[in-house]
Order: sequence, then structure tokens, then C-alpha cells
Amino acid sequence: MNQKPSFNLFHTIMLVSGSMIGSGVFIVGADIARTVGSSGWLMMVWLLSGVVTLFAALSYGELAAMMPKAGGQFIYIKEAFGEFIAFLYGWTVFMVIQTGVIAAVAMAFAKFTGVYFSFFEEGNVLINLGFLKITSSQLLAVSTIILLTYTNSLGISKGKFIQSVFTVTKLIALFGLIIIGLVFAFKSDVLSTNLSNLWSGFQWKEIKQANSTSLWTKENLSGLTLFAAVGVAMIGSLFSSDAWNNVTFIAGDIKNPERNLPLGLFFGVLIVTVIYILANFAYLCLLPIEGDASATTAIGQGIAFADKDRVATAALSVVFGNTAKYILAALIMISTFGCNNGLILAGARLFESMANHQLFFKTCQKQNTNQVPINALKLQCVWASILCLSGSYGSLLDYCTFSSLIFYIITIMALFVLRRKQPNLKRPYKAFGYPILPSAYIILTSLICIDLLWFKTLNCGIGLVIIFFGIPVYYWFKRKNSVA
Repeated sequence: MNQKPSFNLFHTIMLVSGSMIGSGVFIVGADIARTVGSSGWLMMVWLLSGVVTLFAALSYGELAAMMPKAGGQFIYIKEAFGEFIAFLYGWTVFMVIQTGVIAAVAMAFAKFTGVYFSFFEEGNVLINLGFLKITSSQLLAVSTIILLTYTNSLGISKGKFIQSVFTVTKLIALFGLIIIGLVFAFKSDVLSTNLSNLWSGFQWKEIKQANSTSLWTKENLSGLTLFAAVGVAMIGSLFSSDAWNNVTFIAGDIKNPERNLPLGLFFGVLIVTVIYILANFAYLCLLPIEGDASATTAIGQGIAFADKDRVATAALSVVFGNTAKYILAALIMISTFGCNNGLILAGARLFESMANHQLFFKTCQKQNTNQVPINALKLQCVWASILCLSGSYGSLLDYCTFSSLIFYIITIMALFVLRRKQPNLKRPYKAFGYPILPSAYIILTSLICIDLLWFKTLNCGIGLVIIFFGIPVYYWFKRKNSVA
């Protein structure tokens, strides 16, 4: 007997926003600042990422409302383009998008746990096999994935409760950070300095010296080079804004999905977009955008060279001193833990849906007594844990974001295809701004993908290889399941 849908609009919004807010907003600002240089372009990167994501969410609302089935994006692609493209999507989600984000967020949790317990500091190698080094932080990351997999195996209500509590907590904490920044802006000239040269556009280049130290030089940006830099910088902000689509995977658990899915997508993405923009404005109130890599103070290092890229920690240290690193570490641990709960909760439903369509391991169809796809959860747990042990945070970020964008483009294209193929299908909600906004999304994200492939060729290329490797796997599943 299937469990009754239990997610109302509030829970849906909490899942969308909670899955989006992980560690990125606290960290990636440093890399963005080094890539585009000025405060105006820093804010523009976050604004563009938010607008692009909102365009996608508004378009997904139509698909979600007319096909409120577990599996979400997989179902939309299957209806529009057939099971082959749908499988490549599901395969890539399993191999790198979902599990890669879970691994990256778990690693961020472990990274900030090291602030409290030195044993978990980065670089503490416990096992050295030569070709593979396993650190204490990696083992902690794996442990959190296992713990959240277990709690979600106890039933949707447990996962829903954890998600709501952690999301509300981190939203309140982020608003606190924003208020502190705005109050401090009236007591310092940091903001006015940052705003004095909004659109200068430059990039910091790292030159490795013979004595293993780094020399940073400034390179001016304009025209196409500035456009390219903005595209590359957006990989961090887009990663921070990703995973909003996870709510579509659990459509079968949402009450009145025709209404609550589109509204949940819109409000969840809007809330996070506004918070991200305000949080980065708060950083600009507290820290100079530029900095010196050799400086020893947070003000001296600025946003661009914040210690270990912990921008939020550096910003709060201006107000709270050394205590700031403990405050922010706690916030980020809460944020990443809640984020991964949402990712783990939703991801298994996608793999269950694939199995139900005979496009994944049949064992992933199995539900336990709590109506949870237990084998799909376990398989997701195992692969995400392997990624924790094998990939760095930066590499995982590149793989995930590039691959995600490709399938977001395909899904938005499905909106146009289904309008033509199934014009009479009931559409409780129609995409706002159609066809202009969906078309704008496809064009913008296509340009970003080209930009990333050009400048991050290796990692984005690996993402493409993973997608194409799904082709023989698809035919293997087809043959295996047809024989069975």
C-alpha cells in the first residue's frame, strides 16, 4: 500500500531552498572575486545565476504541474525525447550530478568540522596507498552520507522533518549574517571603497615560483575576455544555486502537486536568489573586494584572498574576531547537513522511477516497510561515498555544474516539444513568459556551457565522457531487462 502524499507547500519550499543552500555561498565568492575582480561584476555573477535559475524554475513549473509523477525531470525528458535521452539523464545524475553534489557538500561539512576538531583538518592523511590517499575529512564526509541515508530509510516523514528544521535554521542564520553586514556598512568605509570602482573588470593570475610560493598578478579584462571570465566565474554561483529541481523527483509525495510544485519551485528559488545576493552584498560591507595574498588579516586579504576561501568566516571575523570562524563553521555544518538530507531524500526516488521503467537495476524498485526505495538509497550512498574518496571539491563542482546545465537545457527544450506533441494535455500552470524566458534560458546556458568547455576543458570533458559512456550502458540495461 502506497503512503499518502505528505509534503504541503511549506515543506516543498523548504526542500527546494534547503537543497540549494549548501556550502557554496560561504566559499565560492573568493574564486569569483579573483576571476572578475570588481564588486560590480561579483554581484552581476550572482544576479545572472539567480535570474537564469529562476527562468528555469518558472519553466519547470509547467512540466511539473502537468506530469506530477515521481522521477520528475526524468519523466519530462522521456515524454519529450524518448527513453534513450531520459536514460542518459538518469545515468549522469547517478554517476556525477546527484552523487557528485552529495559528495561535494559532504566534503564541505567535513572541511568546516575541522575548525572544531583538528583531527578533521584537511590534509590529515590516515591511509596512504600511493595512488590513493584517504583523509580523516573524507571518512567523516562518508559517515554523514551513511547517517543521512539511514535516517531517510526510516520514512519520508523523518526526512521531511529534518529538512524543515535545518532549512529554517540556516535561513535565519543567513539573515543574521546579512543584517550584521548592513549594520557594519554604516560604521566603515569598506563598502564605499568597493563601490568606487564597480566595473573595472580584472583577473588575478597565479604564478608558481621556484620556491613553491605563489605570485599573484592582475590582468585587465574587457570585451570578450570579460564575457568569458563572467561565464567561468558563474560555475561557482550556479553550483551554489543548483539542486532546486530535486523536488520534482518526489512529486508523488507532494499534496496537490499541480499547485504546490510550481509554487514551491518559484518561491524556493526566489528566496535563495535574494538571500545569495544580499549575503554577497554583506561581504562587500565587511571586506574589500581586492586583497593581498600575503596579508595576514581578513581586511588585508579581502574577499579575493580570504583564508582557505572562507569568505563568510573572514567577513564575520571583522566584527567578532577569532570567534567568527566557530560561528560560521557551525552555520555551514548545519547548512550542508540539511542540504545533503534533501539531496539524499530526493535522489533515490529518481533511481526508483528509472527502475520502474526498466532503465535501471530492478532491485532499486524495492521499497521497505516505510515505503522508501531502500536499495536505491543504498546504491546512491555507496557511489557518493566513492566520489568522496576520489574527487576534490573543485573537480566535483566542475563535473556537476557542467553536466547539470546540459540536461537543464534539454529539459527546457522539452517544454517546447511537449507543447507541440501534446497540445491537449491538461496544464494547470503555464510557463510564465513563454516562449521568451525559456528561450533566453536555453541561449544563456548554452553560451555558459561553451565557455566552460573552452576554459575548463579537462573537467567538463570528463563530464561529457560520463554522459556518452551511458550509451553502451543503456543498451546493456535494455538487453538485460528484456531477457529477464
